[in-house]
Amino acid sequence: MSTPFYVSPQQQMADRAEYARKGIARGRSLVVLQYADGIVFVGENPSRALHKFSEIYDRIGFAAAGKYNEYENLRIGGVRYADLRGYTYDRGDVTARGLANVYAQTLGTIFSSVGEKPYEVELVVAEVGETTEQDQIYRLPHDGSIVDEHGAVAVGGNAEQISGYLDQHHRDGMTLAEALKLAVQSLSRDTNGSEREIPAERLEVAVLDRTRPQKRKFKRITGRQLARLLEADGAQSEAESSEDTE
Repeated sequence: MSTPFYVSPQQQMADRAEYARKGIARGRSLVVLQYADGIVFVGENPSRALHKFSEIYDRIGFAAAGKYNEYENLRIGGVRYADLRGYTYDRGDVTARGLANVYAQTLGTIFSSVGEKPYEVELVVAEVGETTEQDQIYRLPHDGSIVDEHGAVAVGGNAEQISGYLDQHHRDGMTLAEALKLAVQSLSRDTNGSEREIPAERLEVAVLDRTRPQKRKFKRITGRQLARLLEADGAQSEAESSEDTE
């Protein structure tokens, strides 16, 4: 009788983690940044129908990188959780931290289960507060751990390089146009350090805007509004440059 092939639990977990990381890295990167009036989500996405960013509840947004069918299932589950909790208790009881805990339990269970493959996804759950200090951003890797982020975060693709660039250039109190420009600059940097141009029509942009009078703070930025923001920031930069040379 042949001896069963033995793989240590540590090696199994390492192999599953490597499998998930490679799958996530094949997807396009996205970034989530705080700005003066809220939180902006920016990603390169040529599809107009398959969104990387979505609204979960009044003040909560969702971003994901990796396999679309897997993170879409998670998004739908998050919406159901938020709706049920808000209806059963109170709308204020639906929080990004509570949602992140639910996602962490789901991802952690799937990752540690031998019977199914790990999800090839990395999530960001963000909640806009009344002030910048009350904003919450949580990053959830494939293994279900929760990372409390501040300022800016990148996931998917070459997220490590993009995160380094954001750490150097992001600052508090940025306008939406400034934050958008920084996000596009970070996404356009290739792994070898060179920059490429990402046209506006290939960008997916959404915000959680604390200044909106509605309860629902999530909105998408597309078309002319997106073009104006990109052009306005360029015009502002040119104006500042001309002032510096005078």
